[in-house]
Amino acid sequence: MSQVLVIAVHPDDETLGCGATLLKHKAQGDSIHWLICTTLDKKHHYYTTRKQEIDDVQRAYDFNTVHQLDLQTMRVDEYSMSELVTQISAVIQKIQPDILYLPFVSDVHSDHRKIFEAAYSCTKSFRYPFIKKVYMMETLSETEFAPTCNNNGFIPNIFVNITPYFKTKLDIMKIYKSEIAPFPFPRSLENIEALAKYRGSTCGYQYAESFMLLKEIQE
Repeated sequence: MSQVLVIAVHPDDETLGCGATLLKHKAQGDSIHWLICTTLDKKHHYYTTRKQEIDDVQRAYDFNTVHQLDLQTMRVDEYSMSELVTQISAVIQKIQPDILYLPFVSDVHSDHRKIFEAAYSCTKSFRYPFIKKVYMMETLSETEFAPTCNNNGFIPNIFVNITPYFKTKLDIMKIYKSEIAPFPFPRSLENIEALAKYRGSTCGYQYAESFMLLKEIQE
């Protein structure tokens, strides 16, 4: 049984990036853990609704644990790297995951890039020997807008057949009512399905999620 941790910069990143893969992990008997890095200000008109959405999503996945850093969304670059590393490291040390899902290093959102940098600092084998696999996720509305110059584009080398779990992924995404909109909005249900079909066609399945493998340690 594996301990799986997804680091979601914002709530919904876990579903967009690896939602069906998480469901597959759970079905295979793995423990799945969710680290949510940012939060809305409590004065925000959507704060209470978002809190309820997170609770509903937690139940839908049946996460073993959920952790929240409560960093201010859209302002992650205002925190020091030392502070970010310390907070993320504390969660990783507590869970001791052997599989880690991270945002893509070149995502267009600065929150994503800062969290990737801090989280990847927490994968050194001499400090975190339990981590055996590190993946980067593909997050619609962020990854596809990354500049593709200087080899910064998302080029997946891992494909996961998610066909039995794709419908549930869409159902969970529907919980985030404020994050989806009609096509051609990037986070439309149609676009989520289009990407899953496209990745699936690359590996011979109806639907797939794709990742970039950064590290794999075999014993």
